[in-house]
Amino acid sequence: MSGTNARSGLDAELSGLLGEHWITDPDALEALRGDRSGLIAEGRGIGLAEPADTEQVAAVLRIAAAHGVPVVPRGAGTGLAGGGVVGAGRIALSTARMTAIREINPVDQVAVVGAGVINAELDRAAREHGLRYAPDPASRAISTIGGNIATNAGGLLCAKYGVTREAVLGLTAVLADGRILRTGRRSVKGVTGYDLTALLVGSEGTLGVITEATVRLIPRPDVEPVTVGAVLPDLAGALELCQELQAAGQRPALLEIMDVRSLAAVTAYLPEADRPGPFAGPIGAGSAAVIVQWDAEGAGESTARAVRL
Repeated sequence: MSGTNARSGLDAELSGLLGEHWITDPDALEALRGDRSGLIAEGRGIGLAEPADTEQVAAVLRIAAAHGVPVVPRGAGTGLAGGGVVGAGRIALSTARMTAIREINPVDQVAVVGAGVINAELDRAAREHGLRYAPDPASRAISTIGGNIATNAGGLLCAKYGVTREAVLGLTAVLADGRILRTGRRSVKGVTGYDLTALLVGSEGTLGVITEATVRLIPRPDVEPVTVGAVLPDLAGALELCQELQAAGQRPALLEIMDVRSLAAVTAYLPEADRPGPFAGPIGAGSAAVIVQWDAEGAGESTARAVRL
């Protein structure tokens, strides 16, 4: 079969499966050549598949495998590693329609969600039960749970609560040949078998397409978080302060260090009047900054110790 006929057959099968959710519009495909990484793929993809559920993802992958066409899973396109860019000869597989929050169990403190659920929307839903979804990448307002899992996204709160891998208990994923794989558990304790869930987290779509996740929720802090920032003369002093803060008692929920180039970027972006506290003044050539936050009982005492340090 010629390349043109093969492509026509692929197009017909995916159109028959997905209807209007098989998209070949050139403008739509052009937008998929890049993501937030700045990487731009060569050429445009063949089409964009928007399956509604795990079974449709499996069908798309079976069709693509039969035609020998690569598939690139894509969430919201907010990734910084270039894993979601779609170039010539490839199909984009979007999780945008898989947005169901299937369950929030306040007793077990777990949620079961589709891969297309936005991180911040899950956290808002958990808030109604006094819980939170801890992983908080900077893109949480626009990035998807599936994309966060595929990239093992971190966030400011990872100092206390860990990165995405620590929050994922189980996954549903589809392998390249269309087989459906279910991994993990929904209990806190899980000690049997290979940890295939951890293997899939951070795999960036190379091992399978994540379609659903069972994730851990945690109690929402019952005190207002307290945040402190300091600018120091040099990076060595900032690193020493971080060590002292961690050794001082209560573990910080957030602990960030910024070198002089990071500070320069921030000060160039924000007018001096809009910069808070210690960042309002001029930044020295050798400066570094530390930002720390506590979110548990005793946060005030931890803040006082930090000020003394």
